Amino acid sequence: MKIFYANGKLLLMGEYTVLDGAHALAVPTKYGQGMEVEANDSNTIRWKSYDADGSVWLEASFSINDVVRNNTPEDSNTTMLIKVLHAAHTASPDILTSGFDVVTKLTFPRNWGLGTSSTFIAMVAQWFGIDAYKLLADTFGGSGYDIACAQHNTPIMYTLENGLPKAKPINFYPAFADKLWFVYLNQKQNSREAIAAYRERTFYKQDLITRINGLIEAVVTAPDLNSFASALEKQEALMAGILGIAPVQEKLFPDFKGVVKSLGAWGGDFVMAVAEENPVEYFKGKGFETVVSYKEMVL
Repeated sequence: MKIFYANGKLLLMGEYTVLDGAHALAVPTKYGQGMEVEANDSNTIRWKSYDADGSVWLEASFSINDVVRNNTPEDSNTTMLIKVLHAAHTASPDILTSGFDVVTKLTFPRNWGLGTSSTFIAMVAQWFGIDAYKLLADTFGGSGYDIACAQHNTPIMYTLENGLPKAKPINFYPAFADKLWFVYLNQKQNSREAIAAYRERTFYKQDLITRINGLIEAVVTAPDLNSFASALEKQEALMAGILGIAPVQEKLFPDFKGVVKSLGAWGGDFVMAVAEENPVEYFKGKGFETVVSYKEMVL
């Protein structure tokens, strides 16, 4: 049996603009996904995926020939599964010499949006011994920062340089990390739809990139909580103007004593809250039960 693992991800700064060459500040999470692969003699891939609560969210069985020929059924989950395996097989055709029993297990609830797909891509790439960024580009698409988090055990500064991924490990663990929290907004956001909406906006790209990079530098080097929070607020205001969307704090938490910043695709998944006092009861009072401290979340 072969065992693989990949970290989940959170994009703290640089959402959307990372696609256009801006820096992105991203952190791997203590949550992730594991995969066990064991050969069988059936010429069939038997696949079972477990959510964090132990429930099965995907179960499928298909032949090696289905993967080789990219024969995909109508079921969307299985379609993407076979598509990814087909792309991996195309890159490394010597792996699927037999059938396999494959089991994947998430350590975070699938609806949290911490990287069910990116951890899957990273683990399949490990299994086939291929480039995970290339596999992502051939299947789901995206900037690739999530793949970088899957493969790194420290915060990273991520950039696309001439379309090529560059992930630089950085020393980023704020002295005031006990004042930082992650709040799940009770809905998963579709990143592809959010990116498409961003692409439809008109703005001066290079000016935006310069400003975003400056704010990320301010966050990484912030000497205190106020400086950190100020840079977050400025990026929220800047991106709100670009996206034509009100900041999440304005929409959902106008009375919050602190700063709330969207993470990743705006409108779902997690936000980051900055507060002097523990904000758990505040968010629970608003109906948001999942509040995770920075220490609990970030690897």
